[in-house]
Amino acid sequence: MMKKISIFAAGLMSVAVIGTAIAHESENPAVKARTSIMQLYSFNLGTLGGMAKGETEYDAEAATRAANNIVVLTQIDQSAMWPAGSDNVADPSTRALPAIWENFPDVGAKGQALADAAVAMQAAAGQDVEALKGAMGDLGGACSACHKAYRAPKD
Repeated sequence: MMKKISIFAAGLMSVAVIGTAIAHESENPAVKARTSIMQLYSFNLGTLGGMAKGETEYDAEAATRAANNIVVLTQIDQSAMWPAGSDNVADPSTRALPAIWENFPDVGAKGQALADAAVAMQAAAGQDVEALKGAMGDLGGACSACHKAYRAPKD
């Protein structure tokens, strides 16, 4: 009997988790696309950050791949992914603040800083862990600069 209750409880929890995930997913294809881009940034930054922090062993090939991926991501034309009215006021599934569309030149400058930091990381990532660590500050700082100004905090 306890096994049936446990299975039933696990099933309910699964439905709740899936329902929550679905409830927070945007229906707007532009928001979905830019969220996907951000997840790819995060994945690759996680690889580099883990090595920089010593949480994972430094691997020049893996670091180079992650840095190359980030450079490619900065080169994608994202203009169609940021239409006016796709902010967190209009679509609660996104954390993009309306300020993005009020100051697009600054957003562009921050995007260029990210691209520049990504190229610097690309040059450093395969050298050694110390070079990777040196480039990590600028890369993380470029991400943070935009997020602090234009992304709402998590609930």
